Amino acid sequence: MQAPSVGGIRLPRGTGETVRLRRGSSLTDFAEKIDANPAALVQALFQLGEMVTATQSVSDDVLELLGQEMNYKIQVVSPEDEDRELLESFDLSYGEDSGGEEDLESRPPVVTIMGHVDHGKTRLLDTIRQANVMGGEAGGITQHIGAYQVSTELEGVPRLITFIDTPGHEAFTAMRARGARSTDIAVLVVAADDGVMPQTVEAINHAKAAGVPIVVAVNKIDKENADPTRIRAQLTEYGLVAEEYGGDTMFVDISAKEGTNIDSLLEAILLTADASLDLRANPEMDAQGVAIEAHLDRGRGPVATVLVQRGTLRIGDSVVAGDAYGRVRRMVDEYGDDLVEALPSRPVQVIGFTSVPGAGDNFLVVDEDRIARQIADRRRTRERNADLASRRRRVSLEDLDQALKETSELNLILKGDNSGTVEALEDALLKIDVGDEVQLRVISRGVGGITESDINLAIADNTIVLGFNVRADGKAAALAHREGVEIRYYSVIYQAIDDIEQALKGMLKPEYEEVTLGRAEVREVFRSSKVGTIAGCMVTSGEIRRNAKARLLRDNVVVRADFTVSSLRRFKDDASSVREGFECGLTLSSYQDIRVGDEIETYELREKPRT
Repeated sequence: MQAPSVGGIRLPRGTGETVRLRRGSSLTDFAEKIDANPAALVQALFQLGEMVTATQSVSDDVLELLGQEMNYKIQVVSPEDEDRELLESFDLSYGEDSGGEEDLESRPPVVTIMGHVDHGKTRLLDTIRQANVMGGEAGGITQHIGAYQVSTELEGVPRLITFIDTPGHEAFTAMRARGARSTDIAVLVVAADDGVMPQTVEAINHAKAAGVPIVVAVNKIDKENADPTRIRAQLTEYGLVAEEYGGDTMFVDISAKEGTNIDSLLEAILLTADASLDLRANPEMDAQGVAIEAHLDRGRGPVATVLVQRGTLRIGDSVVAGDAYGRVRRMVDEYGDDLVEALPSRPVQVIGFTSVPGAGDNFLVVDEDRIARQIADRRRTRERNADLASRRRRVSLEDLDQALKETSELNLILKGDNSGTVEALEDALLKIDVGDEVQLRVISRGVGGITESDINLAIADNTIVLGFNVRADGKAAALAHREGVEIRYYSVIYQAIDDIEQALKGMLKPEYEEVTLGRAEVREVFRSSKVGTIAGCMVTSGEIRRNAKARLLRDNVVVRADFTVSSLRRFKDDASSVREGFECGLTLSSYQDIRVGDEIETYELREKPRT
């Protein structure tokens, strides 16, 4: 069969067969699959209008484009399928119990508590934990590990329930996105005096998408304006119909503050589990599960809280979780007590990983350290290639021609201190009329400080990040500086609208550029009858200068931004500046409401000509 020719370049001709490639593959990987010269594929893509190198990770559509020209059907393997194939190559599998029905034993249900902010999720968790944690007195937990077990009774039979203390939807979604169904039941907390709110609906959607049954805890029934009946009526609109109304969802009226009906809630969880789920696992197999959370401890190294889903985890086991691996050197429970083994549905803190696993990463026990290291290395390589392919912008011959013209689209990411402000700002910006030649596109908006995720999105889409009364955290600011992402901060909505309008019209005059000088964390607050409130600080980055402009941050949200560092001292001596790593005392004009934990950011404005 005649080989196809693209721009005079001879390519091997396929017969329509399927070529399986992992996400983020390079042209060299493709060439190896079809026994072709990588250089020929590079030249062929150039003729097709795509410029890539032989070893560069390329996107799925580029691979499919080249495959069509060569009569190959390209199948991009999903990360889940690739991970499954990777484990199978080591004669391993994840997610299935080995053995037969006779090997399965009952295990406790795993519960996540979700709901709207301020509806009492944390108070409920604390109440359950203080009253019911296994083997301890009320408030007897010595070490919070992100998950814990409680004991209760159902029809006189002692039962256990495992609670995952990660009520945030982001963590819940991250675990589900990685294919780890870590939760058996979701408890939806709704305040009886408030009703169904946006995050309540979001929690319902997340739970339904994960396919887990829901138990509704109607909290704050001790309030005067509490109306549990109204909550039941509201939730029927979202498919949660109470049993007393003929539905199959259990509703329990509780007061987390007073400890009312907590036992009834635990009973409802067990009844729902018995009625809807087959909670059994084989405790005799090698352990498998999911990492709930992980962090780097200064004294103990990488520490991961893992939930054993099947099998039994023991001291000395070789484990791999995502791209982290190691040997279990020590396991501790929620009290900090050492454990020798952990049965299914048991959360434990594992010490012994060589790096920090990600939240939601599947973990499993393998025969030896060598296999764990190989699996971790191959996962790390795969993730790096896929990440490079997704972040790299496609560069084509048409793009080169377009680059010579003026940019016709301005992309923005909006972050603000509350949703109403963000919506108002977005609405005002989208109403700016500068004709058809220039377009404004808001690709993301959200509430809270600017995070690394926002910067990564801005990198991919060549976007400006606009923060209204919020700031970027340290890691996000460093990433933005490293990648050249522009972050613009505003505290007056009209300034933001004016700047964006002038940018769209190309009429911006030379402007002042804000240059951050340093940050200091407030460690102590002193009151003086002469000078007012004195903030005892540790300079965490850069330097603090006397008479510099300053803003006060509380949880990365700007409290006030029109300060001047009116006095600065090192011990008893006046100082003109204090560098990173040193302590100092300072005052912000005559402002009094400074609290321990606040951050003070100093900056100066430098004139910057606009090109």
